[in-house]
Amino acid sequence: MILIADSGATKTQWCCVNPDGTGRQDFYSQGYNPNYISGADIVADILACLPSGFDTGRVTEMAFYGAGVTPMQYPFMERTLLQVFPMAGKVFVAMDTLASCRALLQREPGFAAILGTGANSVLYDGCNEGLNIDSCGFILGDEGSGGYLGKRLITDYIRGNMPAKVHEMVGKKLGMSGEELIDTIYTKPFPNRFCAQYAKFINEQLDADPYFPELVTDSFTKFFDRIVTHYPDYRKYALNAVGSVAYYFQALLQPVAERYGMKMGTILKAPMDGLVKYHTTP
Repeated sequence: MILIADSGATKTQWCCVNPDGTGRQDFYSQGYNPNYISGADIVADILACLPSGFDTGRVTEMAFYGAGVTPMQYPFMERTLLQVFPMAGKVFVAMDTLASCRALLQREPGFAAILGTGANSVLYDGCNEGLNIDSCGFILGDEGSGGYLGKRLITDYIRGNMPAKVHEMVGKKLGMSGEELIDTIYTKPFPNRFCAQYAKFINEQLDADPYFPELVTDSFTKFFDRIVTHYPDYRKYALNAVGSVAYYFQALLQPVAERYGMKMGTILKAPMDGLVKYHTTP
């Protein structure tokens, strides 16, 4: 059996499938960014999330794609995964950007982006990743992501940079004072997840006040200004993207992309179906 994992900042989707694509079984665990979690915690969480009766010995091949999993951390992830799946004779580890490329483009060259809890993008030659303009992560960048949207919403709320009725509405949703919000973001684990959870609220309020669609449009505009436009000849590519933010806000993403001269390509909520196709198609 082949076990495929797509690990984002918030959650990991696992899919165990036969080499011919049959017998698919999916399950979920938390996200495993090795910058924020130990090997022991990863092992414990995987074991806790395995479906009842799941035989780890059936896994003979693995492909793990992870947010924040840089080449320097590939050996760490391989060692960690083999503690749970010791019969896996082949373990492939890569960044989540390659997962987006393979899911969106299969073996065709193009441009692939991730717009979920975090953001990333890369050029793909149909086999390997090419140029990557670093998103710089949650603290320094991640424009266009759910984390960035939530961060902007909270910052505008604390500063009062929103209409009074929106401020009241957002305050009820956040349920914290400005001081409490700052303390949570700066001292508690996973501030990116904390901020990204409010992307859903923003989506639900798009018709409530122009503030909300303007916030999203500005976030996507910064994604293009600060990241996409730095790719040489970026206009010759279609915008292919995977992630919940790209998927649920695509009606606002499309006009921004077109304003920058890019046509919309494939938009996927999650990459797993495309990854299964990639790994089970000769």
